[in-house]
Amino acid sequence: MTQPLYAIPGAPAATPAAAPPAVAAAPARTVAEVLQASQVEAVLDELERDLVGLAPVKQRIRDIAALLVIDKLRLNLGLASQMPSLHMSFTGNPGTGKTTVALRMAEILHRLAYVRKGHLVAVTRDDLVGQYIGHTAPKTREVLKKAMGGVLFIDEAYYLYRPENERDYGQEAIEILLQVMENQRDDLVVIFAGYGDRMETFFRSNPGLSSRIAHHLDFPDYSRDELLKIGDSMLAGMNYRFGDDARAAFAEYLALRIAQPHFANARSVRNALDRMRLRQASRLFAERERELTRDDLTTLLPADIRASRVFGTPSA
Repeated sequence: MTQPLYAIPGAPAATPAAAPPAVAAAPARTVAEVLQASQVEAVLDELERDLVGLAPVKQRIRDIAALLVIDKLRLNLGLASQMPSLHMSFTGNPGTGKTTVALRMAEILHRLAYVRKGHLVAVTRDDLVGQYIGHTAPKTREVLKKAMGGVLFIDEAYYLYRPENERDYGQEAIEILLQVMENQRDDLVVIFAGYGDRMETFFRSNPGLSSRIAHHLDFPDYSRDELLKIGDSMLAGMNYRFGDDARAAFAEYLALRIAQPHFANARSVRNALDRMRLRQASRLFAERERELTRDDLTTLLPADIRASRVFGTPSA
């Protein structure tokens, strides 16, 4: 019953109707019901749609999501279920999507109620390890406090401990991480990331850490065709496009750049596109009196690409 807009003088006050008793929703009994309630499939579909390639990684993320859904159904039936260990290791070269997948993983865990907040805190050694005695513990605990209820992503994790330096305080940070990963694994997921060979050495030297990692995901390098698709997607997101023959020129650029040192997959693609946009801007800037059309302002030409020093030209 709604309250009247105006009270009648002298009339007894209306007694609000008692609210009907809340009906508790029945626990989910099917996978479809859990998916409907959590909307986690939307995140998985987004991961599939937005990330080029990475088929093994995407499948592993789906497998982890399936485990959590089934675990929830088991819990609803009163079956004994221990909180699964969800700490992970992401290995691969730079620019292969590790941080992006970690963000999606945090959202999946939140939607399935395995973490409270679903945020991601990304850190490196400098955020955890101090430079003098007594500095490391408060730094590490402060980071952990920020990450609680979500996912802590530690990039280039092998730099945490440098055994060749006897005054290094990284081991103290690792010991604190170990305690929290074991005792508060129902409120925090830790993802260690870095190059595959260095991560392997890091885990061998820290067996206690390795034993707490349940999921190891390897991120392969992108092929040239996959990088070309990534470039298309990045350009579309910036309202640019390749003009006639420009996409073919970019494919040639990629074939040459991949073979050079310090190539960083999608990160290098983004940097290359930024430089191509600079060249396009300089080209258009020189035509001061010409009225520029939408096509002029959104189209990259072969010249904007072939001016790269990758083709042997002096330009950057």
